[in-house]
Amino acid sequence: SPSINQPTNSIHHGEEIQHRTADSFRSIEQARPEITYLMTVIMWKLSTLSALLSLTNSEAFTPSNNRRSISVTSSVLKLTEAADDILKPKYEIESIPIRIGHGFDIHKMAPIGDAGQPVIIGGVVIPHKDQKWTDAEGKYVEKGGIYETQLGVVAHSDGDVIYHSVVDAIFGALTLPDIGQVFQDTDPRWKGCDSSKFMEHAYTVMSDYGYEIGNIDVTLILERPKVASFKPAMKENIVKLLGTTPGRVNIKARTHEQVDSVGELRSLSCHVVLTLSKK
Repeated sequence: SPSINQPTNSIHHGEEIQHRTADSFRSIEQARPEITYLMTVIMWKLSTLSALLSLTNSEAFTPSNNRRSISVTSSVLKLTEAADDILKPKYEIESIPIRIGHGFDIHKMAPIGDAGQPVIIGGVVIPHKDQKWTDAEGKYVEKGGIYETQLGVVAHSDGDVIYHSVVDAIFGALTLPDIGQVFQDTDPRWKGCDSSKFMEHAYTVMSDYGYEIGNIDVTLILERPKVASFKPAMKENIVKLLGTTPGRVNIKARTHEQVDSVGELRSLSCHVVLTLSKK
């Protein structure tokens, strides 16, 4: 009768709800790394926007929402008078046919919650699963132990090692000061800055001195996350930003064979060698 069957049905229904609830929690737990990563990216963008809006400097700008949507026609950065001066030295930058430049950059990597921003390389945000990061200071596990976590890059700007190395190489080829003197890490305008802005400015400086890209060879060095599938997008960004062609830009990536801070996922680095040709 209904009075007898109803409690049995209720018990089965209750068990079904429990199973569904358990399945839901398991799904959330499995998705936690991705949720953490996405939330940190969102908070990073919001905090950067907030900091820039608080500046009174009219030349403040916000990072691009789409890092693959790039135009070299955007306005040139307005630097401080001192920075402008060091890009216009008193000595003559001689008009020789070919110039060679080398750039290097290295940044710490840390759990994304500590870094406050994601891993961005060559203008591409690198999504990844939890990685085995070495906790050298013992903040999360015993000192020197392995802590599995989403990674971010610790930097004043967005910490893009490829873009920073390319800019450094362009300035170096022109016998100009390094990127750290031009875009100082004490300047609030560059806090969380999209480094494509630095690339655009380097392109303008290069063009004003009568040069264009001859070729660029990039060597990216990081243990994890893997970036092979992202290299075409990185190359596309460089080609667009510097007004060149795919046949003049090469990107290589290698690990550090688990040696030193790079091998322990506590940092990533990059070398760039390039030539500039007289127009």
